[in-house]
Amino acid sequence: MKFTRLAGYGGVAGPVLFTAAWVVSSLRQAGHRAAGVQLSGLAAGDARDPQLMMTAFVVLGGCSIGLGAALSRVAAPRSAGPWLVMAAGAATAAAGVFRRDHMLLMGPGFTGESWHNQVHDVVSAVAYGAMLAAPLVLGRRFRADPNWAVLARPIQVLALASALALAVFASRAVEPWNGVVQRVAITLALAAEVLLAARLLMLPLTSPRPGPATPALGPTQPTPPLSQ
Repeated sequence: MKFTRLAGYGGVAGPVLFTAAWVVSSLRQAGHRAAGVQLSGLAAGDARDPQLMMTAFVVLGGCSIGLGAALSRVAAPRSAGPWLVMAAGAATAAAGVFRRDHMLLMGPGFTGESWHNQVHDVVSAVAYGAMLAAPLVLGRRFRADPNWAVLARPIQVLALASALALAVFASRAVEPWNGVVQRVAITLALAAEVLLAARLLMLPLTSPRPGPATPALGPTQPTPPLSQ
């Protein structure tokens, strides 16, 4: 089960690398506060080193797709949860490819959104929705699985906390700290993904299969002599 092990490592590495990328990229935007630009804006054409965040989106998406595929094999083969993880990964990668036009949402000289900016908005919404739904669906499924029940409540709590933070972010009620709220929301959602990947790595790759029952041997009886 080399794929399962590799997917588990990717499920940890993807969120960690994505977080490191936005921290570095946030600090490199001259003239803006570290959290003054939304994560998607860090990959925009007028951002400094946008390739860093574009790559981070694609890497995170690929790692999430692999994790979802592994979960569909070993954890919840008939559940929608792994497919939601894969959908979130595909949408995340697309958000990096079809990037936003500008770092900021509004400003002088903005004449309308390009087609790839509009695609970015759609796939970002899909990524957010699938990223939040997946832990809720998986948590419900895991309650009956002794190998995964320990994660059922934590990943659901993280998903609900992330959803609450995203609701605050969408309302713009805490401007100018909206960028901080978005980063908190994404970090909570990615923490759930890391927990899933870590649990995948902790479980044995294969479970021993019981062999055919062997009848108990009684006392050895002497072999009767052959008749002459």
